[in-house]
Amino acid sequence: MSQVNLWSSAEHALWYLAKADGIPHRTEGEAVLLEEVPKDVKRILDVGTGDGRLLGLLKCDRPNVASVAIDFSPTMLEKARIRFADDNTVTVIEHNFDAPLPDLGKFDAIVSSFAIHHVEDDRKRSLYAEIFELLEPGGIFCNLEHVASPTEALHEKFREALGISKEGEDPSNKLLDVETQLRWFREIGFDNADCYWKWRELALLIGVKPIASQ
Repeated sequence: MSQVNLWSSAEHALWYLAKADGIPHRTEGEAVLLEEVPKDVKRILDVGTGDGRLLGLLKCDRPNVASVAIDFSPTMLEKARIRFADDNTVTVIEHNFDAPLPDLGKFDAIVSSFAIHHVEDDRKRSLYAEIFELLEPGGIFCNLEHVASPTEALHEKFREALGISKEGEDPSNKLLDVETQLRWFREIGFDNADCYWKWRELALLIGVKPIASQ
């Protein structure tokens, strides 16, 4: 299995940022995510914040929410720190997701956007379990993610829609199907785990920590 991860490279991060706004239907998935995160949450954790795009959108309707944004790409972290330079409610932290999440306290909502598919599958599952532990009872986890197509033909259609050749695929991608990830959510203990939105290989996976969980 490939261990490649190019996200510590400034060139790779900047290449992604240049394309990010042009990803088809991305804003549809983001809109559904924004609907599902309650407006009255007190603390948000953004796992793999990138340049802070998703957290910035969340803060449009929640300007005073205390937020922690973590990433390991130096280029992305610099962009996030610039974005939130005048916002003292946001803490930006460098962290490599191959290592366990740091003790950051509890959160009412944890979000992620096109980040977790860069770690190996066994790490995805353990990361989901760590996220569950960091949530307050009743807290929500929203993962807007790049997932695996069920067939090679559908994967080719996705590449065509994005104008990506087979040779141009990101070698950092470690894609996994929706069904396996939702099964993991349920095994870990999430309630109402489901795919709330999907377009080809873009999917929004959501789970809620039961109120009774401590």
